[in-house]
Amino acid sequence: MKLLIAIVNNDDAHFVNTGLTSNGFHVTKISSTGGFLMNGNSTFLLGVEEEDVDRALEVIKTHSKKRTQSVPTVMPGSNIYGTAETKVSVGGARVFVIDIEKSLRF
Repeated sequence: MKLLIAIVNNDDAHFVNTGLTSNGFHVTKISSTGGFLMNGNSTFLLGVEEEDVDRALEVIKTHSKKRTQSVPTVMPGSNIYGTAETKVSVGGARVFVIDIEKSLRF
């Protein structure tokens, strides 16, 4: 058995959650924050049989889209934001696959 920890942008979280549950996966969703822009994320925890890992990963990949976002640039050495903007890549998913020694459901 494997534990999948998937960190997904909030813009995609509903679609990932729906995709996983409609494919028969039991999912725990936790609200989280992090990354460069400190945007909201959702962290999904899934206990998955080894033969179903690729199927779960494909669902997550299908529903997690990368996009670009404009952010204001900061003038070096100051706290003043400039009028220029920089495009950064956001979204997608980061997934960790961990071996599980034992899994119990009560």
